[in-house]
Amino acid sequence: MKTIINVLFLFSIVNAATAQVPLLNSYPSAKATLFLDFDGHTVAGTSWNWAGPIEAKPSGFNASQIKEMFERVAEDYRIFNINVTTDSTMYWAAPVFQRQRVIVTPTCEWYTGVGGISFVGSFRFGDDTPCFVFPPRLSNNTKYVAEAISHEAGHTLGLQHQSVYTEDCHKTEYNPGTGDDHSQISWAPIMGLGYYKNTTTWYYGTSKVGCNRYQDDIAVIAGAANNFGLRDDDISDYYVEAAPLTLTGTDFSGSGLINNADDKDVFKFTLGTSTNVRLNAVPQHVGANNSGANLDISLSLLNHQGDTLGKYNPAELLNASLDSNLNSGTYYIVIEGTGNDYLQKEHSVGYYSISGSIGVILPVHRITLSGAINSDMHTLNWTYEADEAVKAIELQQSKDGIHFEAVTRVHAGERSFAWKPFNSSDLFYRIRVITVADERSYYSNIIRLRDNGRDNYSPVKVMHNVVNNYIAVNTNQDYVYQLLDATGRMLQQGKLVTGANRIDVYSAPKGLLILRVQDGSASYTMKLMKQ
Repeated sequence: MKTIINVLFLFSIVNAATAQVPLLNSYPSAKATLFLDFDGHTVAGTSWNWAGPIEAKPSGFNASQIKEMFERVAEDYRIFNINVTTDSTMYWAAPVFQRQRVIVTPTCEWYTGVGGISFVGSFRFGDDTPCFVFPPRLSNNTKYVAEAISHEAGHTLGLQHQSVYTEDCHKTEYNPGTGDDHSQISWAPIMGLGYYKNTTTWYYGTSKVGCNRYQDDIAVIAGAANNFGLRDDDISDYYVEAAPLTLTGTDFSGSGLINNADDKDVFKFTLGTSTNVRLNAVPQHVGANNSGANLDISLSLLNHQGDTLGKYNPAELLNASLDSNLNSGTYYIVIEGTGNDYLQKEHSVGYYSISGSIGVILPVHRITLSGAINSDMHTLNWTYEADEAVKAIELQQSKDGIHFEAVTRVHAGERSFAWKPFNSSDLFYRIRVITVADERSYYSNIIRLRDNGRDNYSPVKVMHNVVNNYIAVNTNQDYVYQLLDATGRMLQQGKLVTGANRIDVYSAPKGLLILRVQDGSASYTMKLMKQ
């Protein structure tokens, strides 16, 4: 049985100018095709034609408006092995059971009261049944029309509405999302009510079918029924296989696609001398405020050994930036999708670009940190010069001088901080200066405060408490070990020999790990965090 789905939102009618439709393709090598038809079409011989042929008029949008809507829809479908196109020849060349026409037309009197309409699953009907979007009922607003296109096309690929329910199972048909409508990170599901939120994505949530019925939008679209799946990974997840950033003069550039929650794209660059570096990773968007983006970016900087030097993810922005003075050597940039107050990490996917420069003049400079220990109190003092407004100062600590975590944040006017560490008087410190503009981060020199009167000797030493693919352990004799997860479940066990050891944890789950090392008379337990 064919199910009709419509969008029940009415808006005022606004006239728009007619223009030549630009020929655009998002992924022309894909066989599966989603055709955005803006120039009118005669519909006959389909389930829509109960009253005869439908003469759908051209949309009336100009080329610039069509390009914006295409880019919005293309980004929604970017992770899939499907071509979003405005070229009818691409549609006719596609397999008949793997193509869908979306007619964007002001001809809407034949189906009253809706902004769009579609048959669920028509993508695979094989009879060229289109779906429709009616701009006059969407205020001819390009954002609203693009949301309706992605939404109606989603129905044709097998999706129902994403709905929300009260505790007693009372349904709101369209999930309205969450967050301030004016916020960059405000969010709603594409199959819900996406008109008013900046970020709209596919979602895993309760569908209109019932309060206990969950729908995984991405899994349905990429499922066997539609027979096109997800795009292959384009950039390696591992720093040893990193893709080089393109360097032109003093400028860096790169791009890629985060196509699932676990995907990481790793790039590398090499500096011949100490210099200032600025990098900015930006999700695909169509205007200010990262409008039309589906991806919230987390950016990490790694050294030549693959150890994390810093992680950048502004809370209120979808893009991420770093500005720092780096020594000569090879560095790695890791791009991944992340969550925020409204968007879950598993739904944060999409296209992005990287741009940057070396040798730039940084807005925050001459950052100097010093410190001393008095009666177990660590006193830190710093100075800096800034040509931009500073939001806050973050003091960070590390046990190994590589992996840092925040101790405290203080006002931009503060120049010192004192505290008594809980577990160790032998620590590394640096400060992070955070600017108001884009929440950019600038780092000081690293200092080490050490109480020489305290014996920090241990016969078993883990070199880094935050690990990625392996745990580096030095021991003074042979031991046996057990590796446990946070629940106490044993993941693996083995032997350690006197000297340096590496325990492979590539397949271990992310999060807290517990390493238990023992011989016949002694036992040592250490907590680690796998990224």
